[in-house]
Amino acid sequence: VQLVESGGGLVQSGGSLRLSCAASGFTFSRYGMQWYRQAPGKELEWVASIESNPNTTRYRDSVKGRFTSSRDNAKNTMYLQMYSLKYEDTAVYYCTFRIWPTDYWGQGTQVTVSS
Repeated sequence: VQLVESGGGLVQSGGSLRLSCAASGFTFSRYGMQWYRQAPGKELEWVASIESNPNTTRYRDSVKGRFTSSRDNAKNTMYLQMYSLKYEDTAVYYCTFRIWPTDYWGQGTQVTVSS
């Protein structure tokens, strides 16, 4: 099982980024997926979820209306489109899923928003 995030970078406040999470080693279409993030000196926090079928999405309040999670099961990839980025969105972003009882995580991708 492998998850590889990409797409992070440095962006100005108000800018946009799209993160990708490429999955391999399991049947991607069967599992709900989640995005988490961890800002410097802060705890890991849940950002968004997307179910396997249907592709129901949920978001933490602070990103609702600005972030959109999607998935392409044919490409075994999940995305997080981020608009109107704020300084407080600066963090390492991780994708994760669970094959009970194990949680699998990617290595993370850094998002830095300059104020």
